[in-house]
Amino acid sequence: MTPDSPFPTPTPRALDWCVHLLVVGLLALAAVRAVLGELPHPAACVAAVVICGVVYAVGTTLPVVRTSRRAAALWLAALGAAWLLLLVLTPDAIWFAFPLFFLQLHLLPPRSGLLAVIVTTVIAVTGFAVHQGEFNPAMAIGPALGAAVAVTVVWGYQALYRESDRRRALIEELTATRADLAAAQHTAGVSAERDRLAREIHDTLAQGFSSIQLLLHAAERALPTNPENAARYVVQAREAAGDNLAEARRFVAALTPPSLDDSTLAAAVERLCTTTGDRHRIAVRFRLIGTPVPLPTAREVAVLRIAQSALANAVRHSGAASIDVELKYDGFGVGLGVADDGCGFDQDAVTAHDSINGGFGLPAMRARAHAVDGTLVVDSAEGRGTTVRARIPHADVEPEETHE
Repeated sequence: MTPDSPFPTPTPRALDWCVHLLVVGLLALAAVRAVLGELPHPAACVAAVVICGVVYAVGTTLPVVRTSRRAAALWLAALGAAWLLLLVLTPDAIWFAFPLFFLQLHLLPPRSGLLAVIVTTVIAVTGFAVHQGEFNPAMAIGPALGAAVAVTVVWGYQALYRESDRRRALIEELTATRADLAAAQHTAGVSAERDRLAREIHDTLAQGFSSIQLLLHAAERALPTNPENAARYVVQAREAAGDNLAEARRFVAALTPPSLDDSTLAAAVERLCTTTGDRHRIAVRFRLIGTPVPLPTAREVAVLRIAQSALANAVRHSGAASIDVELKYDGFGVGLGVADDGCGFDQDAVTAHDSINGGFGLPAMRARAHAVDGTLVVDSAEGRGTTVRARIPHADVEPEETHE
């Protein structure tokens, strides 16, 4: 809370009770000394004490005094008038100036409060001097020191409260920022998981369903004239459905593909080529260059998925009679090449997100390669087939410029 705030600085309940007890004690002292002393008007003094107590009690019970500077100023003016009446009747009223200092500094704006304290100090010293019939500097020391202590305590407390309020605001801002950051991270995580599932579904389930559809179409065409071939196609379709079911269970659990269980990447790619060739009656030739070196699971999964997607695209879209798959190990990492002799396509005409027409496969393969610091290059033109080349580095090797 700033010094110019329209509301007084809140105070602890214990501090309020201390001021209440101080006021009651000083008024009781003035009343008792008036009755037991030699004052000329004890009854009037007791009445002035009661008036001061009533005015003080009314102000402390009104909530508006704590929420409005104007209401507080009016209450302090009434309390000051009652105190002046008491000061005229008894010199003991000078002690009541001390709680007045705290009230004025707390309820009034800083400048107004300081001015009120100075005026109250002058009045207290003057009233005491009148009652004593003389004035000397020692009479001003007590009230002046009391005023100085009150100013120091109240302003120090207000400064500490403002600092605490600023810290509280900073903590709330930090908490809100952390909540926003957590929400942003959650959104990013959801988006990343959505992209992962989209790639997995495209590279596994969607391609598997496409293969099943082609096999069932082949069985349908062979059924009237060649039941044996039709039965073979149905068996292959059933096997593809079983593979799809296993893939679905594995990628939902974020595990490795079944084809990599207890197998090397080279063996998995070779088995993929054999299965694709047998199911779709296409010559799929596999060639291994170099000595296979184990890669981190995420990188082997990326190579296998890229090979699956490239072969599925070649089978589904190219009308190729043969496909050559090359897996090459070198000091950099592993390179994958998938080349077909199909119809090819115009790369400029393929939209990046046309999933209906099969355009999602290329962005998915690129995303997989980039996710493991690799590269992917597609070379195709209408009438001269398609070649897909991917380079995946070892985990501890920085990617270098490659020439595909």
